[in-house]
Amino acid sequence: MRAMVLESVQSPLVLRDVPVPTLKKHELLIRVHVCGVCRTDLHIMEGDLPSPKLPLILGHQVVGTVEEVGAHVLDWKRGDRVGVPWFGGSCRTCAFCLSHRENLCDHGMFTGYLRDGGYADFCTVEADNAIKLSSVHEDVIAAPLLCAGVIGYRAFCKVKEAQQIGFYGFGSSAHILLQVANALGKEIFVFTKKESEASKNLAKTLGAAWVGDAGSKPPCDLDAALLFAPVGEHYPMALSCIKKGGTVVSVGIHMSDIPSFPYRLLWGERTMTSVANLTRDDGKTFMELVDKMPLKLSVRTFSLTQANEALLCIKQGNLVGSLVLTLS
Repeated sequence: MRAMVLESVQSPLVLRDVPVPTLKKHELLIRVHVCGVCRTDLHIMEGDLPSPKLPLILGHQVVGTVEEVGAHVLDWKRGDRVGVPWFGGSCRTCAFCLSHRENLCDHGMFTGYLRDGGYADFCTVEADNAIKLSSVHEDVIAAPLLCAGVIGYRAFCKVKEAQQIGFYGFGSSAHILLQVANALGKEIFVFTKKESEASKNLAKTLGAAWVGDAGSKPPCDLDAALLFAPVGEHYPMALSCIKKGGTVVSVGIHMSDIPSFPYRLLWGERTMTSVANLTRDDGKTFMELVDKMPLKLSVRTFSLTQANEALLCIKQGNLVGSLVLTLS
């Protein structure tokens, strides 16, 4: 099969002809139709995340169909539509796993990082971690929902009682979550780079209550803020914009260092926290929710062999909405 392979960190992906992965008894073999391109892929490629499997096939927002079913798998069949998310497996025996926090397992496996992902014609997934997809959203829309959508929603659930919420950064995850939050009756205030006119216009079109530059003050104090951009300097900015008792949540898997800031910004029972990975239930719950919503995603598509070009768009800040590789 064709695959875009990361052979060493800080190097471009290379197109290789590699064997179709061998199917284990508890796995599904997936024929990949599309695979979303995520900022996490760029972090892995650039060495920001430690010790990736090498050589590695990136990609953890996979939409495809089941090509073959492992001998111990009972509830899937050939031809089923399937999504493959970031979470790829855990030990199932530690305190985290036994308390439904497998996202924190010290032995967690992650698609496109510690096991091969979807920048290829085929990939495998443990059947328990695959997500059954309805026909509501077409492939190029469903793919970004599997990571950008799910991880944004996990962060949102930490502040679900908040009414007025700030979004710092407005890429793939934020432009999905804005629509979900609006549908749930929230007001969203978007902070983005001064020069990002396209992102600002998209945020306004999708229903943001206010849009401004990253360092600016919103027209009112906020109940909470979600940090999508991997910029540590946004933490003090966000703390200065939220009410007492409010929460700032870091959404990304990697972030630059947070600078020192005066204690008065944190005082008043303000909270700083993060989300890490996702659980088996997160993806299933989120996909059931968005199946009831008429989402309007801004998606730019690339062929498999243009994967490096897509990742460069993210690196250079030229991302408006979501990026997806098409293989079928």
